[in-house]
Amino acid sequence: MNTPAFSLGNTKIAVLGLGYVGLPLAVEFAKKYPTIGYDISSSRVQQLLEGVDNTLEVENELLQSVLLSSLEQVNGQGKGFYPTERQKDIADCNVYIVTVPTPTDKHNRPVLTPMLKASKSIAKVLKKGDVVIYESTVYPGVTEDECVPVLEKGSGLNFNQDFFVGYSPERINPGDKEHTISKILKVTSGSTPEVADFVDRLYQSVITAGTYKASSIKVAEAAKVIENSQRDINIAFVNELSKIFNLLEIDTQEVLEAAGTKWNFLPFRPGLVGGHCIGVDPFYLAQKAQEVGYHPEIILAGRRLNDSMGKHVATEVIKHMMRKDLKVMESKVLILGFTFKEDCPDVRNTRVIDIYQELKNFDIEVDVYDPCASPEEIAKEYKIQVIDHDKLPEFEQYSAIILAVAHKAFKTLAIAKSDKQVVYDVKGVLDKDKVDARL
Repeated sequence: MNTPAFSLGNTKIAVLGLGYVGLPLAVEFAKKYPTIGYDISSSRVQQLLEGVDNTLEVENELLQSVLLSSLEQVNGQGKGFYPTERQKDIADCNVYIVTVPTPTDKHNRPVLTPMLKASKSIAKVLKKGDVVIYESTVYPGVTEDECVPVLEKGSGLNFNQDFFVGYSPERINPGDKEHTISKILKVTSGSTPEVADFVDRLYQSVITAGTYKASSIKVAEAAKVIENSQRDINIAFVNELSKIFNLLEIDTQEVLEAAGTKWNFLPFRPGLVGGHCIGVDPFYLAQKAQEVGYHPEIILAGRRLNDSMGKHVATEVIKHMMRKDLKVMESKVLILGFTFKEDCPDVRNTRVIDIYQELKNFDIEVDVYDPCASPEEIAKEYKIQVIDHDKLPEFEQYSAIILAVAHKAFKTLAIAKSDKQVVYDVKGVLDKDKVDARL
């Protein structure tokens, strides 16, 4: 073991993947350590070099305060952040942190390709004494069973003799300016007791909320994947309640408010479940369970129910239009919000698309307005042309308005139901007397 590599004073960090997870982490480490951010997107790297983060996870002022303009500055100043798309720039680092996405394919099967590609990149520069830490959400066993062999093959080094690994699952909550990375307790782990101690001390040095050292990498992997699976199941429960109470003509929000007066009632609310965490992670656990011969019933049932909610919303809106004797086919409907969550520009795996597609199945003309999302990104990802940010639509022209995402900007809009228009509130943020129905 190369002892200097396990000294915090000798640490030089490379963060692979500069998205919602990687950039806040890199900026936090850059306050104390020389930190190089590596990303394969040249446009993303150029944007960061200009001191701008379009994910809105890091304030531009904070980014600019740690940003360095050259690799030479990183080596000379002892701390700071330098983003790059050149693999050779991370060759002198001794701690590599992988924060790439872990999506699923169209059949909901885990896609480990980004992690394995990142591992191959690291393997080309891996040296004796180096530590590789994975933060991406995976099922138990991926770090040691899938990534380590790639590191060994590409580097020619031996695991736990020449190089070491750790796992510290990300806990970023996109768009949340209160629970930022340093304020969320961090789970850590390592492939040997010594490495586990080093990884824990490394994160302790920047995470003010503290750390929790898991007994093994597999335990840390499992802890992460069940966090979002638990939320998914709880949301599925209240989504099912909303369907039941709708049939009983009871307001779900009022029921939840009444039940919430009990001290241990969990405050979950119905809604669309998308994004790159809650809407994806349960499939990773389900995949591993099936590999060992167990069919997970509750986990997959929760996923099925949550994935049905977009179609359910569209169906309910059409029912309300028919009750008001409004034309359905070739009518115009406005969807307010397209991102996967409020006040966040991320449109990956947004389930608002399910509402859109179901309405289109009825030959309805559907407009989408979202002041937080990039129109170019939506067009690229979903082939949908949305209303420009600076052109707030005239509400009177629509037969129905669906508030799908609770952006702050929407809460003060002059929206109200009428005989000629249906207003449906997916998030339950508008006054009850202004809407025809809410989820």
